[in-house]
Amino acid sequence: MSLDPLNILLLAVALVVFWRLRAVLGTRTGNERPPVDPIGGRADDSQQDQPKTGKVLRFPPSAESETPRPQETEAMPPAWTGLAEPGSALANGLDQIMARDSSFVPRSFVEGAKLAYEMIIEAYAKGDKAALKNLLSKDVFDGFAAAIDKREAAGQRVDQRFVGISSAKLLSASLSGNMAAVTLEFISELISATLSKAGDVVDGDSREIREVTDVWTFERDVTSRNPNWKLVSTQASG
Repeated sequence: MSLDPLNILLLAVALVVFWRLRAVLGTRTGNERPPVDPIGGRADDSQQDQPKTGKVLRFPPSAESETPRPQETEAMPPAWTGLAEPGSALANGLDQIMARDSSFVPRSFVEGAKLAYEMIIEAYAKGDKAALKNLLSKDVFDGFAAAIDKREAAGQRVDQRFVGISSAKLLSASLSGNMAAVTLEFISELISATLSKAGDVVDGDSREIREVTDVWTFERDVTSRNPNWKLVSTQASG
């Protein structure tokens, strides 16, 4: 087949162009620099992160991206934790009460006892026997009522300001039959003075803050539908 001289000339020109482009651009070897990121002004790292072996290196996930593992089941600490020593008579007594009374929670009991303590102290100072009757056992109420009556008969009154409770500590707990008993030590601060009819100070100090330590015992029948505990014993010092 004869070749047209024009075709031969065009083929020669194409070969020259091809060899010149090859000299200028070279050939791809696989080690060329990646293209430039026009936004960040840096090379595209998507290819550099791939190892030559074809495997991807996986770094440990961050705390935000890590899939949470199922939480291991842990035994709940006893309800008296922080209030009693493990294995102590107090801890055992609290356990016995909780076993019979599902509503009894030691920490909540202490908070309730603190409120009852303040209410009783203030009701006694005011001579409010109606308020005391629902909080005290009959024997304790009779003693408080007698002291109030004696004070009123002498024309005396109590000027008292309750500052606050410094601490309320469980001392003992027990269950005898159906009767639960819990004893606490209260350390409180108050200003208290007994005044005569003329306003003179008979006892105490109307300006001095005094620290008082009381040991009180509360009782409740765990089978009773009445959830209230009553004060059955008091000891004071300071």
